[in-house]
Amino acid sequence: MNLANKLTIFRIILVPVMVIVSFFKTDVTVLGIPLTYLIMDLIFIIASITDKLDGYIARSRNEVTTFGKFLDPIADKILVLTAFILLLDAGKIPAWIPIIVLIRELVISGYRLIAVEKGGKVIAASIWGKLKTVTQMCAIILAFLDTNNFWDCFRGTLTGFPLVLNFIVTILMIIQVIATIFSGCNYLKGSKELLKD
Repeated sequence: MNLANKLTIFRIILVPVMVIVSFFKTDVTVLGIPLTYLIMDLIFIIASITDKLDGYIARSRNEVTTFGKFLDPIADKILVLTAFILLLDAGKIPAWIPIIVLIRELVISGYRLIAVEKGGKVIAASIWGKLKTVTQMCAIILAFLDTNNFWDCFRGTLTGFPLVLNFIVTILMIIQVIATIFSGCNYLKGSKELLKD
């Protein structure tokens, strides 16, 4: 097993670690942020870095494998959806955000299975797909640091830095949802030939 695949497996292993950490509620805070969320955020950041690193290593060393092609996108989805569920459980985001992300991923995964079965071409990532990935990662990282909940910045109860941070998180969450929808539609449009029969 090459290094890139080991990093992908390491990313998957970090997911249950992040979930286990969420069970350890503590009153300890750092700069007003609960230590539990800081640790979960750090784990998510490390996992996100391995996502970029394993792809770079696989391409630069010419070590792209079928195992890696299969497992890498699954590891990404597991990581992102787990983070969204943890944020939902903490009351930081509404349920419709992870629901939209989950529906998109299930639909696209289904289309990819059909594409593989029919020997179809892989649809290249669009600008919407890239925007989705970037805004999702940034929104999740900042949401773990935000002590307030989605949309609190528009309720008139926040001031100063908490207001700015919550505003950024809220806007990033909205952008990633829009990008998730548009990237999904773009993928379906590009692969509509698969369902012609």
